[in-house]
Amino acid sequence: MDLERSPLAEPFPEMPPIAGVTVRVARARYKDWDRTDLTFVELDDGTAIAGVFTKNVCCSSEVEIGRENVRQGRARAIVVNAGNSNAFTGYRGREAVEQVSEQVAAHLACPKSEVFVSSTGVIGVPLPKDRARAGVEAALNASPCGWREATDTIGTTDTFAKAAHAAAMLGETRVEICGIIKGSGMIAPDMATMLGYIFTDARIAPSLLQEMLDRANAQTFSCITVDGDTSTSDTVLLAATGRAENPMIETWDDAGADALYAAIADVCRRLAHLVVRDGEGAQKFIEIAVAGATSDESARRIGLAIANSPLVKTAIAGEDANWGRVVMAVGKAGEPADRDRLSIGFGGVWAARQGQPVADYDEGPVAEHLKGRDIRVDVELGMGDGRATVWTCDLTHGYIAINADYRS
Repeated sequence: MDLERSPLAEPFPEMPPIAGVTVRVARARYKDWDRTDLTFVELDDGTAIAGVFTKNVCCSSEVEIGRENVRQGRARAIVVNAGNSNAFTGYRGREAVEQVSEQVAAHLACPKSEVFVSSTGVIGVPLPKDRARAGVEAALNASPCGWREATDTIGTTDTFAKAAHAAAMLGETRVEICGIIKGSGMIAPDMATMLGYIFTDARIAPSLLQEMLDRANAQTFSCITVDGDTSTSDTVLLAATGRAENPMIETWDDAGADALYAAIADVCRRLAHLVVRDGEGAQKFIEIAVAGATSDESARRIGLAIANSPLVKTAIAGEDANWGRVVMAVGKAGEPADRDRLSIGFGGVWAARQGQPVADYDEGPVAEHLKGRDIRVDVELGMGDGRATVWTCDLTHGYIAINADYRS
């Protein structure tokens, strides 16, 4: 499938190496293509690991095994297969994952529970074990590569490579955080449809690392949507090698914990935004800010009801300031709302206030705002102090074209 680069694409950032992380790629040829499609990340012994996974009950074996393995908090390797999701493939799919784990574990002389496997692509096709074995063997013996090569390798319908970097000072010690991600369709919260991998050289206890990822995920990856569909394979892993040798961070009260979390959350937020910016067929990046809800979670659900509305998304695609569709989406969300307190705005201009159209409303500035690439929608409920921001993209003919031809 030959896809044009998203008009919302951002350039690949400068990404420093992370001490204790070695990346290699190879060709397993899971599909009829001549590109790298298997990524192998080797992690230093003792690396802490945290993970969040899809809530889709028809998840892949990779997700099931990953959920089990992440509880022990340690990792030596991550393997990512692109072009075949290996989901809904029964015992054959699980056997393929076990084979990959055992092959890598034997190479690294580590427990197979410290090997994490992800796969992405077409659902319902078992991962071919012969190609997986040959691909892993090639990756194990490949020369180390950079972040850009790894990011290109994990992609499927992505039109640009997505990555983010941040740094934090933990006392006198500088730590680095680098993240890569793939995803552009089948994107909905809990989590979004994507595979994401974040690495840091900070020293931190696995239990706290998991808490940080859970918190960051709730405000970033679980607040994006492209099409309302939740994948069978979603995974975000956060690995901390400890090579920075900062004083160990074990609790939120320890020095440096807040700074490290802020940097991790920043990387997660930027990665989440990049997934939306590469939404299939996307022409506009949409931020929906909801305030005045009865709780933050209620605000998030209302925001997602708006973000997942085909009528709202197509109106914005057509640059039509049809704020009545936002009213509709708020009302159908199933969350506390009062029509007579509701306010709706676009681009900083209120179109409706407290349940009725603004008397001197001028649609000109709003129409001009909707011609841009980055769109802002504001919703004020007047019910309480809850607030949330979610992100989505518009819905265009391009989405249909890509997904009608996905398996070819």
